[in-house]
Parts: sequence; C-alpha cells; structure tokens
Amino acid sequence: MSIAEVARLAGVSTATVSRALSGRGHVSATARERVVAAAQELGYVVSQAASSLASGRTRNVGIVLPFLSRWYFTSVLEGAQQHLMRSGYDVTLYNLAGDGDERRTVFEHFLPRQRVDAVIAVSLELTETEVTRLHTLGKPLVGVGGPIPGVRTLAIDDVAVARLATEHLIGLGHTRIGLIGGDVASDADFHLPTKRRQGWEHALRDADLPIEERVVANADFTVQGGYRAAKQLLGAPLRDRPTAVFAASDEMAFGAMLAARDLGLHVPQDVSIVGVDDHDTSDFFGLTTVAQFPREQGALAVDILMSQLEPGGDVAASDTPLPFELRVRSSTSRPRD
Repeated sequence: MSIAEVARLAGVSTATVSRALSGRGHVSATARERVVAAAQELGYVVSQAASSLASGRTRNVGIVLPFLSRWYFTSVLEGAQQHLMRSGYDVTLYNLAGDGDERRTVFEHFLPRQRVDAVIAVSLELTETEVTRLHTLGKPLVGVGGPIPGVRTLAIDDVAVARLATEHLIGLGHTRIGLIGGDVASDADFHLPTKRRQGWEHALRDADLPIEERVVANADFTVQGGYRAAKQLLGAPLRDRPTAVFAASDEMAFGAMLAARDLGLHVPQDVSIVGVDDHDTSDFFGLTTVAQFPREQGALAVDILMSQLEPGGDVAASDTPLPFELRVRSSTSRPRD
C-alpha cells in the first residue's frame, strides 16, 4: 500500500496526504477528513522510518523527570503525553530516580543519540553544560518548574503560592501557623522548599506574627514524610502546638491530616491544614489547597515545543509564569476561642 494510492482515493496530491497524516503543514478540514478516511479504508499506515529519513525528524520527544512516584510529576507527564499524541509525536521517558548516575547517562549518552527531536525537562535545574549540549545538537528544550538560563521555561511563583496559602490561615484568625517544608534533598533543583518557606515567612512578617522554628518540620514531599513531620509539630504541648499548618505539598498535607487523627485531633476544629497542588484526591480529603494545574503545564510545554519545531517558530528564551488558585475546602476554619 502506497501514499499514491491513498492520494488517488482521496482525490488529493501526495503532498496533501503527507501533511494530513503527519499533522505538519496546513490542510483544510475537509481534505484531512478525506485523507484519513482513505487511509483507513486502504489500511495505510505512515512508515515512521521513511518519514524520519525524509524529514530528519523522529517525531519523538524526550521527557526527563526526577520521579515517577509522585503525583505532580506523573500529572505533568500525562498532560504532555496526551498533547504530544494528538500532535502525532511519540514519547521517550527518562526517569532520573536512583543513585545519581542516571542524569549523567541521560544527558551525555541517551539524548544526544538523535532519538528525540526535542526535550521537556520537569523540575530539573539544568546545568550550562547540559543546556549547551542539547542546543548544539539543535534540539529544542522547554523546562517546567523553574528558570533555566537560555531556555523557555514554565514555572509558578512558589513564594507567592506559599504566601497565599499562609494568608488564608491568617485571614481565618490563626496566629501560630506551622510549616511542613521540604528537606535538603528536595531543595536540590530550583530550591522549591526554600521559596515556599520564604512565602510562609513573608506572610507572617506582613501580619506582625513571629517566625518560630519550633513550629517548622521538614519532610520529603510524601504522605509518610508529612505524617512524621506533623506528629512532631502536633504532638507538642497545647501551648506550643500550632493551630494551623501550611504543608508545602498536598501529599504532605494528607500525612498531616492522618497524623492529626492518630493524635486524637480533629481537622479543622483543633488544627487547620492547607497544602499546595490540588491533588486528584484533595477533594476527597476536603483539603484546602493552592491548585497549580500540572496537566495544563505539561500541555503548555508541548505547545511551546511545537512552535519551535515548526519552521519560523518562536525560539526566544523567556520565562512564562503559570496560574495558581486557592481552593477552600473543609480542612480550614477559624481557630477555637
């Protein structure tokens, strides 16, 4: 079965068939429908090998992630993968969780092998060497999660996110607000825990409230880590115990809610809890949180890559701020008198 036969059946040129089935170049909706119908009737499938030889493209995008076991990363991946699939691209996934050698191997060996047309790096603060290597190979690159010099990047304002969450608690009348932040390992790329602590501190200072280290506990952005940190904070004597807790992620907030329950405390009557993410199960837990829309982040990263892969696309490096939104549920309320 050849592309010429599809063209004859659809009544269009072979160039139109190529554009319609590859998703590249302008084709009217009517012509595209005729081509797709003809291809399906004839059982024609585009040869990826032949297409790659002709265009120099693999129609494959590499997505590099530090973890696959956490909701935020898998949600960004889901949004990007679905958008790439609709654009006719495959995905090669590089999971860097491990002993640290994976990152060097991916950037020095796997990505330069010409197996991908472009790269999306999620929550990775790429080095100048890593960026230069990809740019030298002509591979468009988009970063998600924080600024990377010379690279189009997407990021929320983590300081503003934490400030918003903390200000919500202050607005309810809480004056002793604890923080479950990130540990040293979590601070490696883009210093997200540091920025979210800064937002917490800014909100407290603006309200003339003290910043007390005894109401701070750090964890690893997991439910288990949040549980242990909350046990430390909420197990303190009543006079030292915070009446509210800002957790730097929803998963740690879930752990805090479970710890409160096991300590015999009621949420929000005894302690209000707020997180960041709007995890898929946040509504089930009744968790007040700051939504950051990770699936939309992945889709937007793909849109930017597509503009760079198309001839004449926008390749200028700049940072794109991302939206966030406070979602109030039942885990926060005014403190008890």
